[in-house]
Amino acid sequence: MSGSLPYSGVRAILLDIEGTTTPVEFVHEVLFPYARAKVESFLENHREAAASDLELLRAEHERDVARGEQPPAWHPVSYVHWLMDRDRKSTGLKSLQGKIWEEGYRCGELRGEVYADVPPALERWREQGKRICIYSSGSVLAQKLLFSHSTAGNLTPFIDAHFDTTTGPKEEIESYRRIATALSLPTSAIVFLSDVVAELDAARAAGMKTGLCVREGVSEFSEHPAFTGFDQVEITP
Repeated sequence: MSGSLPYSGVRAILLDIEGTTTPVEFVHEVLFPYARAKVESFLENHREAAASDLELLRAEHERDVARGEQPPAWHPVSYVHWLMDRDRKSTGLKSLQGKIWEEGYRCGELRGEVYADVPPALERWREQGKRICIYSSGSVLAQKLLFSHSTAGNLTPFIDAHFDTTTGPKEEIESYRRIATALSLPTSAIVFLSDVVAELDAARAAGMKTGLCVREGVSEFSEHPAFTGFDQVEITP
């Protein structure tokens, strides 16, 4: 994983967040606990703003019961906690979390963390005329908040598009085809960088180029080229 990792024919770079642009610890030890602690008060004070999320969550709860999942009896706070305990990639949950985090960023209680190599890479790729996009399980709102309130400043001017679970699950091939269609690009002109092999498998099956981000430790075996920092990712003509 030393040296550069060259990619040719790339017109857009699609980035995962957790473990790729942003430390896993920030997500799991800062963002998730913050949302968990604030969800009850947020729903009490912003019921109308959360109405669409609650509709999605209630429908998801009904599906869980029908499948025999045994969630707690319907109560928004209890169910949100139950979903978070399972790290469920729930659209309703992710949308609600984003709105809770929005308050935290705006009042200064939260600041987004990115790895030190991320800002210069975004600048380098933008200077090369490449489109930079984000694809995360976190809502588009949560993504924009993290990058606009980052410890490195506002990074959103470098980012052209955001995709979340409304596009589709990150481990499904069709999700990556939808992203390519939204960007009006062939999948072969896009490179997806993530720390999750199953996501990269789906992207590659859709026709995208891929790169496995290994920030710490040893990566699981995969056929995807691996790198430890964005300074190793070289986009060539």
